[in-house]
Amino acid sequence: MATLSKLSRSVKGSVVHITGAASGMGRATALLFADEGAKVAVTDLDSRGAEDVAEEIRLGGGTATAWTLDVADADQITAVTQAIGSEFGGLDILVNNAGLAAYAKLDSEKYEEAWRLSMSVLIDGVQRLVRASLPMLRQARHGRIINIASTEGLGATEGVSAYTAAKHAVVGFTKAVAVDLGREGITCNCVCPGPIHTALTASISEEDKAAFAKRRVALRRYGDPEEVAHATLNFALPSASFMTGVIMPVDGGLWIRNA
Repeated sequence: MATLSKLSRSVKGSVVHITGAASGMGRATALLFADEGAKVAVTDLDSRGAEDVAEEIRLGGGTATAWTLDVADADQITAVTQAIGSEFGGLDILVNNAGLAAYAKLDSEKYEEAWRLSMSVLIDGVQRLVRASLPMLRQARHGRIINIASTEGLGATEGVSAYTAAKHAVVGFTKAVAVDLGREGITCNCVCPGPIHTALTASISEEDKAAFAKRRVALRRYGDPEEVAHATLNFALPSASFMTGVIMPVDGGLWIRNA
């Protein structure tokens, strides 16, 4: 049967850089892109974890290389981005997934540290990676930037204002980059995960998770990392060429539920 559509839904052969890819949503995203035929640059502060993910991809017949990357280190960002370009001959897709949870109340002695860490990793690292990757993205046939924020970038939860401010900054930066790069055909979109089963939520008891989901989430459950990964992949497709500046909650309906 002849193909009737014109736009491709394949990332096969594309080069994707996924930060924070050693575990959780980053790992799921790396494995999904590999399954779809992309060449994956796996980066994480956890060197062993990053290499384990890259090896898992290679054992499955895919192409992947791991690098150690602290996204709070501007020099490392420059060096690793250049290394990725040298290894793969370019870059088509950047997924800014790396993150941390630095929580402190406003009157806490640890607040300044939480603020500094949140801004350094969650927004400074994002803008530096975009800027470092831009020369290669401009050479790509379908340049894509996907930033992973949070539903904390859409609202606010008590006691985590530094994290919330940084995630709001990611949302705003995504919109601004989409406008700045629109004339070049490079898209920039943002995924905002809600309650997901990751290392950041592992300390929450299953009973408390179930109670929260029943009260706040329309689908009445926590999400899985792969469900976020598929949303990320959709933004990376060549066929997603008219989607930019989009802020997409992947939260099981948390954001829409009033009560």
